[in-house]
Amino acid sequence: MRQSVHFFEVLGQGKQPGQWRIPALALIALGIHSLAATAAPAASQEIAFAGSEVCARCHKAEAAAWRGSQHARSMQEATGKTVLGDFNNAKAQHFSSSARFFQKGGRFLAATEGKDGRQAEFAIKYTFGVAPLQQYLAEFPDGRLQALPYAWDTRPKQEGGQRWFHLYQDENIPPSDPLHWTGPLQNWNYMCAECHSTAVRKNYDAAKDSFHTTFSEVSVGCEACHGPGAKHIRWVQSGRAVEVTHSGFQAAPARASQLEACGRCHSRRGEFSEDWLPGQPLENTHLPVFLTPDLFEDDGQMKDEVFNSSSFQQSKMFAKGVICGDCHDPHSGRLKAAGSEVCSQCHAPQKFAAQSHTGHSAGPNSPDCIACHMPARTYMVTDKRHDHSFRIPRPDLTAKLGVPNTCSGCHADHDALWAAAAIERLHGPERKGFQTYAEAFHAARLDLPESRDLLVRVAQDTTAPAIARATALLQLRERPSAAVDTQVQRGLLAPAPLVRIAALRTLEPLPLEVRWARAKASLSDPVRAVRIEVASLLADMPKDQSEPEISALKEAWAEYIAAKQFNADRAEERTNLAGFYARRGNARLAEQEYLAAIKLTPNQIPPRVNLSDLYRATGREAEAENLLRRTVAEQPQAAAAHHALGLTLVRLKRYDEAAASLKRANELEPGQPRFAYVYAVALQSVQRAQEARDVLKRALAPNPSSVEILTLLLQDALATRDLRSAASYGEQLQKLRP
Repeated sequence: MRQSVHFFEVLGQGKQPGQWRIPALALIALGIHSLAATAAPAASQEIAFAGSEVCARCHKAEAAAWRGSQHARSMQEATGKTVLGDFNNAKAQHFSSSARFFQKGGRFLAATEGKDGRQAEFAIKYTFGVAPLQQYLAEFPDGRLQALPYAWDTRPKQEGGQRWFHLYQDENIPPSDPLHWTGPLQNWNYMCAECHSTAVRKNYDAAKDSFHTTFSEVSVGCEACHGPGAKHIRWVQSGRAVEVTHSGFQAAPARASQLEACGRCHSRRGEFSEDWLPGQPLENTHLPVFLTPDLFEDDGQMKDEVFNSSSFQQSKMFAKGVICGDCHDPHSGRLKAAGSEVCSQCHAPQKFAAQSHTGHSAGPNSPDCIACHMPARTYMVTDKRHDHSFRIPRPDLTAKLGVPNTCSGCHADHDALWAAAAIERLHGPERKGFQTYAEAFHAARLDLPESRDLLVRVAQDTTAPAIARATALLQLRERPSAAVDTQVQRGLLAPAPLVRIAALRTLEPLPLEVRWARAKASLSDPVRAVRIEVASLLADMPKDQSEPEISALKEAWAEYIAAKQFNADRAEERTNLAGFYARRGNARLAEQEYLAAIKLTPNQIPPRVNLSDLYRATGREAEAENLLRRTVAEQPQAAAAHHALGLTLVRLKRYDEAAASLKRANELEPGQPRFAYVYAVALQSVQRAQEARDVLKRALAPNPSSVEILTLLLQDALATRDLRSAASYGEQLQKLRP
């Protein structure tokens, strides 16, 4: 499974400062450092950063704890003291790729495969992380920093460490792949910088396709969590009794905002603004993920590398007000007690360590709280991460739904039913626990007819985690009903921004006038990500409206454009912005953004397909065909390109060619119901009804809730007077669209 290359730990708050004075010249440290070590523009007085060493003059104990943390060493200049890997002409091999690590002229270098597929020498500019692995960053002339694919295992040799290894052990990644170490998915400036350094400014130049990324500190310093401290320092110098600050600095973040501060990095999320300050909702600058099947198991357990925040927000502990700093020391990142002893801060060990609770006799190999309630997965080959959703073991759900369970991790010689029976003997038949949405998400992912009712129950359960309710709403978008509509309208007013965002997305299939009526109130939402969602939802709103809300909508449109332009180095965001412009009716800007996306990542299919759609919509059919012909020639396995070519050929009335392209798309992705539906329609139009029928029936098996396929089958059954089949299809449609 592919994983990203982030590496984080926990940091938090400090204490009130003592009295001290610094000379005015010391404030020179308040600027921003450039990767190129050139002078950067001075930060404004209101948002200036002082640096951790200045903070340490008062906060000695906190600074000492921080210096020993992984935060303080999250990124360092590559020197003899910071580089942990073997650069004494060591070698590593991965499929056809190889690397040699050596030193020359006082520099650390790696000789490996470059973007062009040829061996070249790359100077190591920075180290990345310290344990259980260390990565290395190479700097390119255009300001990019890229993470090498080989990392150093920093564990002791007896634990399997002290070796070079490839981060994607089972994949042979060619230079054309975005996951190649020179590609966009290993780019530090976008993927990693914000969470490994302090006060990062990406500074991407879209015209030159280059970066001049800056930071105030190379690693994660005090102000990464507390905010810019220059104004705080001036207050200390002034000797005033009361500090008045509007700069975003927080000496001791409130409990309610600590998770926002930690979640800024300890979550899977997308950044759309660099304006984050402690104390504000994370969704003002970032968009956290939902519980999607690529990232999470059906029951919400972590699957891909999602870090901790999204898992923790599913826990009963989070619901009861527990925060990161209750278990982890905010400055050192270490647990406040050894192992599961940290749990005994709240949970009586005499009760929960007893055999009547654990089912295991006491002893050195007996499982503890962490082993049972925080199952671990290993990412990046060596990095063991514990799931922070603190769930009870559910082997019964393994037997029923196929989700993992912690019991089977040790008792691999027994099946899940055996483990479920053991749990039932210990704790009785009711094993619901706090997370109660596994069956709903399982049904939705299989597209089962009962999924709508199950998802509605999750969405309306105010005791369920907000991230689960948001995910349920999102999956109800294609399952409309009166009950769904009720939950969507409630979701628009929910306290959690992520729920409001999901509710807005659920409105997407509705007519414009309905979307406008439902969503316009959200234009005044205090959270930027919500307003951006409204901007996308109402991109096709006519320009000549006179309502007062139109001014707010235009402001939201501007926020949306700014968010996409902030990530103009990403082909997917250029594609999203192009789609926005196309819906606004600005074909020139849409084409410009699509072409930019294609230039950034030539192998990506979506911008090519969407550009062909734009060409078709503007009467440029020949250009659409030429673009798609080139695409399928270069990437013959791209089903979406074949599908789009088929649609273009239909418009050109070349039906036999169109059917061939649509057939190829359906063959390449037989589980995609839209491809099967369009191919079947094409077959019907050329009087190949039986072939169309066969295509639809094959597609229905893996997609039993596809309204399009069922509707076409119903129409066909009625046309052929197959009343028994028509009745069956009609009953299924009635359940899906009550």
